[in-house]
Amino acid sequence: MIFKGNVWVFGDNIDTDVIIPARYLNTTNPQELASHCMEDADPDFSAKVQEGDIIVAGSNFGCGSSREHAPIAIKSTGVSCVIASSFARIFYRNSINIGLSILECNDGIENISIGDELKIDTDKGTIRNVTTGKIFSARPFPDFIKGIINAGGLLNYGKGENVNV
Repeated sequence: MIFKGNVWVFGDNIDTDVIIPARYLNTTNPQELASHCMEDADPDFSAKVQEGDIIVAGSNFGCGSSREHAPIAIKSTGVSCVIASSFARIFYRNSINIGLSILECNDGIENISIGDELKIDTDKGTIRNVTTGKIFSARPFPDFIKGIINAGGLLNYGKGENVNV
C-alpha cells in the first residue's frame, strides 16, 4: 500500500481520551466522532485535516482506555496512516481491526514536521519525507495484516472481502 499526504504531528502519550474525548462516546457515528477527533490537542484538527493526511506521533500513541472509537475517529477524518515511535497494544490491534494503517518507526521521526509531505510504502516499510528528502524505515506489514487493512477491517476480512495482498 502506498500513502501520500501531509503530516500532523503530536507528541508522546497521546491517549484515547485525547484522540476522542469521553464526552463524545455517546455516539458510534463515524462522522460525528471524526468531527471531534484530536480536538483537545488541536481544536482545529477536524476542520483542517484532509483526506490522505498522516498523523506522526511519539511513543505510546493510543494509551489509555481500549475504546474502538479512537481509531474509528481517526480513520473517519480521512487520515490514511498513523506513524508513531510506539503504540499502546490495544490501540494497535483496534486500529488493524477497523482497517486503519499504522506503522511503528523509531528511525528519526522526530525530524518530521507538521505540514511535511510523506510518501509511505507499507509493503517495503519505507517512509519518505518528500519535503526534506529523508527516508525512514518501519517494519512492513505481514501479509495477514495487509489483508485485514485491504478488506477495510477484521469483519470484512472474515467475510473474505477484498483481501488481496
